[in-house]
Amino acid sequence: MTPTTVHATATSLSWIPSEAVTGMSRKAFDLGFTHYDEPPPDTIDDLDELRAHDRFRYANVLACWAAVEDGRVVRAGYDDDAGVMMGSTTIHIGKLGTTFTAVAFPVIRRDPELLEDGSARLVQTCGGRTGLPAPRPVPHPPFVKMQAPWVWTTLALTVRPDGSSEVELTGASRFPRHWVYDAAGMLVLKSGLTDFSSWYAHSFGSRTPWGDEDSPALVTAAESAGERAMSRLLMSGAQRPRIATLAAGDLLTRQGTPGDELYLLLDGVLAVDVDGDRLAEIGPGAILGERAVLEGGLRTSTLTAVTPARVAVAAADAIDHERLAELAATHRREDRAATPAATVGGTTAGGTAGSAPTGVAAGGAGSASHQPTGRTPAEVEST
Repeated sequence: MTPTTVHATATSLSWIPSEAVTGMSRKAFDLGFTHYDEPPPDTIDDLDELRAHDRFRYANVLACWAAVEDGRVVRAGYDDDAGVMMGSTTIHIGKLGTTFTAVAFPVIRRDPELLEDGSARLVQTCGGRTGLPAPRPVPHPPFVKMQAPWVWTTLALTVRPDGSSEVELTGASRFPRHWVYDAAGMLVLKSGLTDFSSWYAHSFGSRTPWGDEDSPALVTAAESAGERAMSRLLMSGAQRPRIATLAAGDLLTRQGTPGDELYLLLDGVLAVDVDGDRLAEIGPGAILGERAVLEGGLRTSTLTAVTPARVAVAAADAIDHERLAELAATHRREDRAATPAATVGGTTAGGTAGSAPTGVAAGGAGSASHQPTGRTPAEVEST
């Protein structure tokens, strides 16, 4: 019997979200010398076009094939177009602009692993650094670095005999934000926490996959499309929200107390508790506090920071209440049965603010599955 060949793709995009840079380096962003990035789209159609419009800094494209015989994958490998796609960094001084091309590092790939259930698992690490110099003291030899810190993601893709696939973000640099897309190009996972100061000090040399260690990724599932639309309105409106920072364990809201502010979780993970029961743990992009704004001013849940977190806080008069009501109709976490809390080192778990569950794997890997739709796996493009 001639084996059937199926193909699958997973992609991560790395980008710098608003307000993510801290310390002295932030001044370059605040003064307009360089820029934060607009969030990438919910669906990837053309990576080359996104790169041409400076929509991401780095992309890890894990494209693979698998030969299927008698209902099992018997061989697998990486497609020729798998690898890293580099963006660029542009700085502006007055009306002048200079673009620095990023430097790609060698792609790290594990040998394909044939699993007992008949599927195959492939793992790829891609990354690099910006060409823009970043002189700074560091706490390890050589104690002064001129080159920028290193950025990377490690993706794992499990391909099944029926052509379906599951992507995991098993490791990533602590900065910037990493979004992961499935074989259909849909956003399914994202890194839950950015840590600029730690990344700036430590991400080079031996403390990277090109040395002797990777960094486990804290992963959350993608929030709903409605939340992404609302977050863009909040962050680009005439009345910009203030930014609040939370340490792990800090309360953002307490159930039953008054409140008329809306929250957008920019970074980190928050736990949602109602009547002492943990309903969910949610990650960046979640809109919170909408029921108190719309229904009389009492908080319906307690929100606690699981990790350090940054939250955009919007006043009630800065919110489109009609759009917010549409979004609130899809939430109603407190009216549903409790959703399992996040797991450590597991796959997707918990529930999102909105529709699909939000998974958090603290110190582990998040995963998301893709089932073939009208297109065959061979018709799913890698870019």
